[in-house]
Amino acid sequence: MRPVEPRDLDTGTLALFVGFAAASGVQDELATRGFGDLRFSHGYVFQHLIGAHPTVGELAALLGVTQQAASKTVAELERLGYIERLADPGDARIRRVHLTARGRAAVSAARRARATLERRLRRRGGEERLEECRTLLAELLDELGGTAAVRHREVRPPR
Repeated sequence: MRPVEPRDLDTGTLALFVGFAAASGVQDELATRGFGDLRFSHGYVFQHLIGAHPTVGELAALLGVTQQAASKTVAELERLGYIERLADPGDARIRRVHLTARGRAAVSAARRARATLERRLRRRGGEERLEECRTLLAELLDELGGTAAVRHREVRPPR
């Protein structure tokens, strides 16, 4: 099998692989900070818990998965100490999903890891080149219809 030259890849695949490599670096950094039990896919759940407290059913709809799938992930993250289900202040029969202190610490650690990665990329490519790259990627995201999902924290895993 002959090796693949990254420069020969189409733009979407190359951007995807850059994203995978960046996410892997963030995951590695999270592991060193005591959050090694988090998976990349947990980020899709966390995005909906920053500043919001959905029910499991609402979370399922936001993620585009069944309530059973969302419930399974919530139970896993609850067992790991990242989230908890608390009674709704207006109706104790309704349980809302909240980040715990550990969950909020994981979010902060991930943000710090991404900031560290961003500084590394700026050193590698230079401020101007990286900004041009970021601008082009944002324009391509818009061209491909992904901007609204990012703005509204509604990014879903690909089907």
